[in-house]
Amino acid sequence: MLTLIKNARVFSPADQGLNDVLMANGSIAAIAPELTLTGSGVDVETIDAEARWLVPGFVDPLAHFNGGGGEGGFHTRTPVMPITDAIEAGIATMVSGLGTDASTRTLEDMLANAHGLSNLGLTTYCYTGSYQYPVVTVTGSIRNDLILIDKMIGIGELAIADKRGSQLTAAELARVASEAKVGGLLSGKAGVTFLHVGDEQSQLSLIEQVTQDFDVDVNQFYPTHINRHTGLVQQGAHLAKQGMMLDLTCSTTPELVAEGEIPAAKCVAQLLDLGVAVSQISISTDANASLPDFDAHGQLRGLKVGRAVSLLETVQECLRDGIPPATVFAVAASNAAKRLKLDHKGTIEIGADADLNLLCPDSFTLTDVWYRGRRMMNNGEILQRGYFQP
Repeated sequence: MLTLIKNARVFSPADQGLNDVLMANGSIAAIAPELTLTGSGVDVETIDAEARWLVPGFVDPLAHFNGGGGEGGFHTRTPVMPITDAIEAGIATMVSGLGTDASTRTLEDMLANAHGLSNLGLTTYCYTGSYQYPVVTVTGSIRNDLILIDKMIGIGELAIADKRGSQLTAAELARVASEAKVGGLLSGKAGVTFLHVGDEQSQLSLIEQVTQDFDVDVNQFYPTHINRHTGLVQQGAHLAKQGMMLDLTCSTTPELVAEGEIPAAKCVAQLLDLGVAVSQISISTDANASLPDFDAHGQLRGLKVGRAVSLLETVQECLRDGIPPATVFAVAASNAAKRLKLDHKGTIEIGADADLNLLCPDSFTLTDVWYRGRRMMNNGEILQRGYFQP
């Protein structure tokens, strides 16, 4: 079946004005101000967008499909993410990491969850490894995981500047980054080294040391949680101007904000004010990760769960704060897609995957979602649920 969306204000993410968009076989087949289909024998669904905004399906470079954390004990292990969480957030592509726990959570289980979500329509990828060093892998090698396992596109989220990390040295991080780079080159993938950045004073200094002492480019690294505090934002801005992509975490808590964490929407504005190029900023959800609250001595005070819908909420806050829509949709979709070499994602153009969201231009409410041309939300109603979801 063909789907024709008419009278939509298209952001590709650049503002293309009012256009009609035709979807066929999971891809975008045509874009023009006035598309008309003639003939018989073809089933066509026509939808009047009524000047709503048609934007790319969002791309989330960090989630946790099989849950994560457990810093408060076994009873605090966070749950597996259902596909409905992604749909209600307008996220069409997600990348999962293992996170803190590589003992009771496994890469194999994460891959199984990735395939399960993919079977239901979501586009999924994974990082090999976890917080830890030496790195856990499926095949015994970072390079081989990227070459031999289709869904593996990089390593992450390896922890730096965090008491829960392995306190790896510059030489060890350089070796990991080099293995990921070569694995990416040989498999045609991004081969990124996606880094969890904690709140310790070392911040991003390990990245600076690696790029100074070894033949590793700064753009090999893709650090997340940059919005933890102002000092990290400023150091990140310095490295972004040298070519490194920065990722901001949308999921947060009032407790973390009270201790200095900057909401992702506010941090986008801060980075732009610091002169960071729009193309160097992305946002992620940390969906289904644990969000622990530690005191100054590393003792756990409380724990909450990362939410996929936080990405949509961040998009809405950015738009309400007056950040140009084209900038917002680049940060939420196309930038991560480009950095991760997902060439058919994060854009509205002929030949791209038909991952699309419709937003109301006044309230920025998400009303409709398509995954590769398949309608997943219709006027706010989720159409696809997990196998065991009621």
